[in-house]
Amino acid sequence: MRTRIKICCIRSREEAWLAIRWGADAIGLVGAMPSGPGTIDDDTIAAIASEVPPPVASFLLTSESTAQGIATHVRKTGPSVVQVVRHIEPDESARLVELLPTTRRVQVIHVEDECALGLIAQYSPHAHAFLLDSGRPSLPVPQYGGTGHTHDWRISAEFVRRSPLPVFLAGGLAPDNVSEAIRTVRPYGVDLCSGVRTSGRLDPGRLASFVEAVRQADAAGR
Repeated sequence: MRTRIKICCIRSREEAWLAIRWGADAIGLVGAMPSGPGTIDDDTIAAIASEVPPPVASFLLTSESTAQGIATHVRKTGPSVVQVVRHIEPDESARLVELLPTTRRVQVIHVEDECALGLIAQYSPHAHAFLLDSGRPSLPVPQYGGTGHTHDWRISAEFVRRSPLPVFLAGGLAPDNVSEAIRTVRPYGVDLCSGVRTSGRLDPGRLASFVEAVRQADAAGR
């Protein structure tokens, strides 16, 4: 199986097309967050999302915590996928299915410890995929991604084994560790932000190295 590649924290049309040219299957557009890099305003998100050609997916990362708030954010920006970065209440997750029946829904799970495994049953009936990240939602100023840190891949690997849904892996990935991450976790896809940037800018050289590392891992049988 080919590992899908999602490049997050896209800030401009130029960055979006650079990621797509190098083989990104999806790009991430980060809405307002309490902390973390790469946030852009909703008008910019809408402008970029409107230009993303199929089959490339445009992910809106939203920190809204209610189904209505998430749905409003999606309708304002027009992505093909919504990435819910908070651990929202189960009834809100179920309600989101009704409000956004044609939008693909990805639920982020922040892997702080093995409790993450208990969230599979809670969210799998209402999502199309999971994304495992290294956020710290319990901090006084919550972190919902973009930390640049890995988490315990042993937990992530067990999550993938138990999940009925496709699973993306994020958190501290870079050209020099993504092959090991793919071999260890065996995710459906990988997602990163800072690992392909230099001085905050999307770096074509690092992007090329990352894509090549993913392809080599796939060719070696993951």
